[in-house]
Amino acid sequence: MIVCVCRRISDREIARHARAGMGFDEIQFELGVATQCGQCEGCARDVVAQCSAICPTANIKLAAHPLEGNAWNPPSPFLQLSPAA
Repeated sequence: MIVCVCRRISDREIARHARAGMGFDEIQFELGVATQCGQCEGCARDVVAQCSAICPTANIKLAAHPLEGNAWNPPSPFLQLSPAA
């Protein structure tokens, strides 16, 4: 999706730079996003926040045991774990 129409910068391009460890200001300097009309700044900042290594939503951890299940992945009713002998 194109985030910055003025500079024709996509969310993928912003995300790639954010995953490389760049912050919004660095990405803005490098790509020129949100430097003309400024209408895309909020969306661009959201993309950076979602892809940043320090953002907790970008670092969702799996369950301690993959068969335990969780809110997103409930245990299968067909999967029966055998009791420990």
